[in-house]
Amino acid sequence: MATAKSTGRLLAIFKHVKYQNGLLSSITAQVRNMSSHADDDVLFDRIGGAGIVTLNRPKALNALNLSMIRKISPMIEQWESDPSTTMIIMKGAGGKAFCAGGDVKSITDAAKSGNYEAGQEFFAEEYHLNYKIANCHVPYIALIDGITMGGGVGLSVHGMERVCTEKTVFAMPETAIGLFPDVGGSYFLPRLSAHLGMYLALTGYRLKGRDVYKAGVATRMVHSNTLPYLEKELVSMKTPTNQEIIDVLRRYHLNCDTGRERDYLILRDHEQAIRRCFLADSVEQIYENLEKEGSEWAAAQIKTLNKQSPTSLKVTHRQLIEGAKLHLDECLEMEFRIGSSCLRGNDFPEGVRAAIVDKDRNPSWSPKTLAEVTPEMVNSFFAPTPGVTDLDVHDDHLCPHHNDKLNQIN
Repeated sequence: MATAKSTGRLLAIFKHVKYQNGLLSSITAQVRNMSSHADDDVLFDRIGGAGIVTLNRPKALNALNLSMIRKISPMIEQWESDPSTTMIIMKGAGGKAFCAGGDVKSITDAAKSGNYEAGQEFFAEEYHLNYKIANCHVPYIALIDGITMGGGVGLSVHGMERVCTEKTVFAMPETAIGLFPDVGGSYFLPRLSAHLGMYLALTGYRLKGRDVYKAGVATRMVHSNTLPYLEKELVSMKTPTNQEIIDVLRRYHLNCDTGRERDYLILRDHEQAIRRCFLADSVEQIYENLEKEGSEWAAAQIKTLNKQSPTSLKVTHRQLIEGAKLHLDECLEMEFRIGSSCLRGNDFPEGVRAAIVDKDRNPSWSPKTLAEVTPEMVNSFFAPTPGVTDLDVHDDHLCPHHNDKLNQIN
């Protein structure tokens, strides 16, 4: 396998988010030292017409860093420009995670010292890569086996095919660290269905296994034991058409019975309640709806929301409302503004401190309550940051199968 040269830095990631009965019980994120063989943080291979990207930081749950982004992006362009390329496969090494997240500690460390450029640089290049994946000229297949959160979602959900397994764990838990569901979350979350997307975004709830497919995050599900055979069959295809690739993926999907006996979304037990409570014009109204619901489930959601950053909750609610009306490029450009503001605020650095640095799980949010988060404060996250050039992801890198086809739960 060929590797690219490292330009990496020490990064921190979300390692895992554990829930019990739908409650956020802990967010565990930790800093991992970069491997002494930093050139190997992402691997590239070419088998026939297939380009294969392997995220190769298994001890860090394949956390995405700027070094990896700067290797992956040009390689995708190189493969796309080669007419012999038939597909691009993205996967993670180690068997535990596809990609558990991205850089949070290093960019908040820099922000606390007044260096906001590091975070802006990371967001900008990550969002460019997300957009590149969404508009890939050749079939892009993400094998999302294991933990897939944050930055890992951005590397997968915008692609033509997302293949989950019984081990897949999907979540966007950013409101718990004073951030927001970025990497295009404002685009894909509302398109899962307005109530489900809002619920996942505000609470950080985890979807697992077949539910990742049922929600529309994945396009196929296969058993993890069959992934090597699926990959081997895909790369052995000489000059496949898109339909022939889809036919192979569909066959493996249909042969996977894991979870099929429970042919409904796990959230379906509460879907009507989610719809009643989370389709609301404000976060305050969501609280009111949950209180009126009066169930044990509703009480659990209130307890979860009470742990999140009040500012993040209001910004995320607005973000998804806006994103439902925007194209992906517009969403990413909006998210860059939000991210730039988060770098300069209290809650993002404080949330990372509480979850990753001191691990006391006791962030001091400012403002502390929803009532103190004014409309003017929320508006400021969506306005240009003084002195910062807005992100522009527009280019000629467009493709007719632009990802407007996320499954929707109606």
